[in-house]
Amino acid sequence: NIDAVRNALDKTFGKFPIIKTYGSTAALEITTDYKINEGGSATDTVVRNTLFEGLRPFLPANLTKEEFATTQYVEGTKKVDPTISDDLKSGAQWATLWSLLIIAVYIFIRFRDWRYSMGTIIALLHDVLVTLAVFSFFKNIVPFPLEIDQHFIAAVLTVIGFSMNDTVIVFDRVREYSRNMKGASKGTIINKAINDTLSRTIMTSLTVFLTILILFLVGGEVTKGFAFAMLIGVVTGTYSSIFVAAPILMDFAKNKALGDADLLPHEQKKSGSSSKG
Repeated sequence: NIDAVRNALDKTFGKFPIIKTYGSTAALEITTDYKINEGGSATDTVVRNTLFEGLRPFLPANLTKEEFATTQYVEGTKKVDPTISDDLKSGAQWATLWSLLIIAVYIFIRFRDWRYSMGTIIALLHDVLVTLAVFSFFKNIVPFPLEIDQHFIAAVLTVIGFSMNDTVIVFDRVREYSRNMKGASKGTIINKAINDTLSRTIMTSLTVFLTILILFLVGGEVTKGFAFAMLIGVVTGTYSSIFVAAPILMDFAKNKALGDADLLPHEQKKSGSSSKG
């Protein structure tokens, strides 16, 4: 029973380890960062003895520590150095920053207006930070492990793409209405754009949410952290497209029309000639 083993080891290690079935349900792969910053064979022995104490309820009553260390019970051990972990974190940070930068450039090229890029990037940063905050807050509350690992980074990058898609759809409608609704206030234009895309946004997000929820409920232990981060990200991504990106665009619009960046070439000539006259 993986849950029983995890709860028992939580008491000895002080936090939930990552436990996966190894080959079959008769073998487990247990990963812990207990005393990870301490080196030497003595530390390895302490970790193994602590593991033995946590697993004692699941082992034969007369088993000794020396017998537990044999390959009959421990098939092998490996240690990931903290510097490798630092490299993974650094790579994850750069991956997130580069994705945000490339998205900002894409939005600028698409809308030819830095205000749209600003609204998108702030909304995406909101999604990443909220997902990270909720993930960290629930780390020691939920009965399954939540680790900032490759699965979490994959979830964050997926959330960024999902949220950007929603934001671009809203911004496309804003740009369209800014040309068609001449004389309307910016607030009226943005509200109409949000209202007209709201049903699509909610239905798409709900579909994705239910799919990820099924993965979270019936998926394996490895996918729980990924699915949990995705569930948070889908909610925040939907929220930010409506209540963060659009208001940021409104705040930075000031006296400049929302659709000026999308004028056609002959419209730009007209605009330029009339301004000269």
